[in-house]
Amino acid sequence: MKTLKLLLAIVLAKAARDGYTLLVSTNGVFAINKALYKSMPFDPDKDIAPVSLLATAPQMLVVNPSLGLRDFKAFLEHVRRNPGKLSYGSVGAGSASHLTMELLKSDAGVSLVHVPYKGFPPAVTDMLSGNIQAMFAIVPGVLPHVKAGKMNGIAVTALKRSELAPEVPSVAELGYPQLESLAWIGLGAPSGTPPEIIARLADETARQMKSAEARSLLGRQGFDVVAGTPQDFGKWISAESKKWARVIRASGATADQ
Repeated sequence: MKTLKLLLAIVLAKAARDGYTLLVSTNGVFAINKALYKSMPFDPDKDIAPVSLLATAPQMLVVNPSLGLRDFKAFLEHVRRNPGKLSYGSVGAGSASHLTMELLKSDAGVSLVHVPYKGFPPAVTDMLSGNIQAMFAIVPGVLPHVKAGKMNGIAVTALKRSELAPEVPSVAELGYPQLESLAWIGLGAPSGTPPEIIARLADETARQMKSAEARSLLGRQGFDVVAGTPQDFGKWISAESKKWARVIRASGATADQ
């Protein structure tokens, strides 16, 4: 999947600047991969023009019920008492699920062992079987297991609670607003695309994304519609790039981990 996204970004970078070739992608291509890979065949800052941040989604921190931990404070206390003895899963090195836990480890001063998987299903399978003890995941992906008592949901990585899981506190109300970590989807065009075309694309995108149908569809998948301006998206990418570059440097994470 990472390779496919990179290939699509390369195609976009070389495409005509006419507004007919666009890229819809996630955090990695726009903001994270440039710090994660030693070298890349394109420069997202120079080759991709921001059009619009489309939607964002928090993750949920889930732990195995066998630990007997029902809340975030208890989880941190348990990990501090058992440094390096618990493992956490991710959907791959450099993914949001990986870097979010690295952010928590750095900020809270705790130690867990990273177990990267090739995608979401095997990570969830091992979580359910008890082979790993914790993970961050998109809310809809783990919510059925939380409701079934097979996982304990103890925090969502947003400044407010998720409408899908209103019973689970946000990191902000737990006293850790700096742990806000959102998966997001953005729209980009080749750099050099005329500003008037970028502006029109952003306007049309916002009109469609803010429809009741789009909000409902994305809401069921845990996403909040943003659909902002190109300028706002550019600032968002800059802030996200700086934030996750610090986490990557501190953790030593690489794309090959």
